[in-house]
Amino acid sequence: MRGLLRRMGGATPATVRVIVLVALSVAMMLIDHRTQQLEKLRNILQTVVYPIMFVSTIPRDLIQGLTGSMERSENLQSDNESLRQENLLLRSRLEKLHSLEADNRRLKRLLGQSEQIAERVLLAELVEVSLEPYTQKISLNKGSRDGVYVGQPVINGDGVIGQVVHTSQFQSTVTLLTDPSSAVPVMVMRNGLRGVLFGTGVRNRLAMPYLTADADILIGDLLISSGMGGRFPTGYPVATVTDVKQQPSDEFLTINTLPVTQLDHGREVLLIWPEVVRTRKDEVLQELVDE
Repeated sequence: MRGLLRRMGGATPATVRVIVLVALSVAMMLIDHRTQQLEKLRNILQTVVYPIMFVSTIPRDLIQGLTGSMERSENLQSDNESLRQENLLLRSRLEKLHSLEADNRRLKRLLGQSEQIAERVLLAELVEVSLEPYTQKISLNKGSRDGVYVGQPVINGDGVIGQVVHTSQFQSTVTLLTDPSSAVPVMVMRNGLRGVLFGTGVRNRLAMPYLTADADILIGDLLISSGMGGRFPTGYPVATVTDVKQQPSDEFLTINTLPVTQLDHGREVLLIWPEVVRTRKDEVLQELVDE
């Protein structure tokens, strides 16, 4: 013991304090374990220290709260961005479905039109629209290799849209009804009155000149192809009468009509091959020729 005290005498004060505190701590732990005399003191100290501990945890809770809030905000932003992207994707898919549905309806109309007619038909798609201001022409993806010929009538699900004016191996050019060079023989469906529709260069107007004032034609009359001239088969809808006027100094009526089909809509058309209807007179003449 004296040797220990002698060695401690040569130690620094800090070391001595540490040794003394360790010895006291061990002694108090042994006393508390055997006698439980320090329980009250422990309770008092916990009561006194609790406010200090509570205050000391506030910065930690604030930091954790801010960190959690930032993480939640980032997660919400990420989720919001994902939902926006998903919404755009779903909207684009919905628009695609609407487009496919519209295409399906157009094709059904075309197929229905082809079933109603006896002629040979060929489905074609638009590949180009003429940008020249005074012409109304379109190009199709079918040409002479498909049997397309100049003068061939072209229709869609609503009625006549024009005729072929030029062909190449893989494409053909169609003059629309409203082109200034277009002329289609028609008749009034209500009474069979015949006339000719001419293009005006305006996409939604056709003119029907050379009908006298006593002609039986009314606003709303449907004009169909008459078959005269041999280009367009009989019975295809062409236009509806929208305006009938007569100038006092003019013996002819001024008649404006609206095409039944929207010439600037759609991508598919039908090329048709009109059947040649042979009458009994034609058969007799053919028999005479054969003899």
